[in-house]
Amino acid sequence: MTISTLTFQTNALAEMEALQSALTQTQTELSTGSKLPNAAANPAAMEQVNQLNLTLSASQQYVSNGTAASANLQLEQSALTSATNTLQSARDLAVEANNSALSVADRQDIATQLQQLQNALLGAANSTDPAGNYLFAGTASGTQPFAQSGASVSYQGDSQVNQVQIAPDQSISAGDAGDAVFMNIPAGNGTFSTGAAAANTGSGSIDTGSVTNAAAWVPDTYTIAFTSPTQYQVSNSAGTVVTSGTYTSGSAIAFNGIQVTVSGAPAAGDQFTVAPAGKASIFSTINSLIATLNASSLSSGQVTTKISTAIQQIDNALSGFGYVQASVGGRLNAVTTSANAAQTTQTQLQGTVSTLSDTDYAAAVTRLSTQELALQAAQESYASIAKLSLFNYVS
Repeated sequence: MTISTLTFQTNALAEMEALQSALTQTQTELSTGSKLPNAAANPAAMEQVNQLNLTLSASQQYVSNGTAASANLQLEQSALTSATNTLQSARDLAVEANNSALSVADRQDIATQLQQLQNALLGAANSTDPAGNYLFAGTASGTQPFAQSGASVSYQGDSQVNQVQIAPDQSISAGDAGDAVFMNIPAGNGTFSTGAAAANTGSGSIDTGSVTNAAAWVPDTYTIAFTSPTQYQVSNSAGTVVTSGTYTSGSAIAFNGIQVTVSGAPAAGDQFTVAPAGKASIFSTINSLIATLNASSLSSGQVTTKISTAIQQIDNALSGFGYVQASVGGRLNAVTTSANAAQTTQTQLQGTVSTLSDTDYAAAVTRLSTQELALQAAQESYASIAKLSLFNYVS
């Protein structure tokens, strides 16, 4: 077989260029610490690394979302704790005021303390984060949620809350809307509410009542009218008498699956109402209690009824606060659990990316030495063979 000088030179140069290219790549890998300086180095590995980096970036964003949500929820938890303590103090004052031995002046002093607690409660409801965003305004975080006009407090926020994604398939509420927390609190015992007529002249009072048979309850407005100090009848809104009986102080009056207790000495003509429970704000409850304690013309029975109603309403609000706090705690736990899982995932992803892209220095140094020797041998071999000629053998 005949090999021309040109062919020999071309093949030799191609081999040395390939060796030089491999050597250069290894040197670059050692200097940069990456064996994937560009997509051409290993297209399949580069594609895998890019996909892993996208997954890693998304996981890091979920953790960042969770951190922001957690900070907001912790502020909400603190505001709810403050509101709970304030409301508990208001309840204690209401219990103190529900004492027939107190004078009008004594109750007015308690009303003054309640007004201060009302202001503190309003402050907690209008709490903000360090950036000035209102915690209980829903998605309208730039709007002060609760505004007071005279004795009335209205809600200016919205009912929606921001949802934050903390994992690929998990989102949580980053807060709670103030209308649900402070405004829409079940009135009465949650099923019905009671009241004493303003024209009552006796000392009778009515409690908040209870449900004995929910299936038998017929929602309607009922009137318990005393035809004499010892006789009563219960009528529905159509005027139909549903029950009647002899009154004994402290004994239950039962009808349509519920029962209420009237205590004291009602006068003939006194009336009490039982109506389906609606919703009431905690601010209106406190304001109503303040008005009751400041009033000087109410009978003892009316005062007792109104205070008892307020205490029940405060208890409803405290239960609601507790529910929201439990929900906030659950969401904080969810953020922590998600962040821990994300950290494990990120460690695994980073390890895989490192395996695919980071330089194995021991192997690279060994490979560099081998490539240098191979290139040196190729260069020396080429130089020696290039000197050969047929004339060297002709004497």
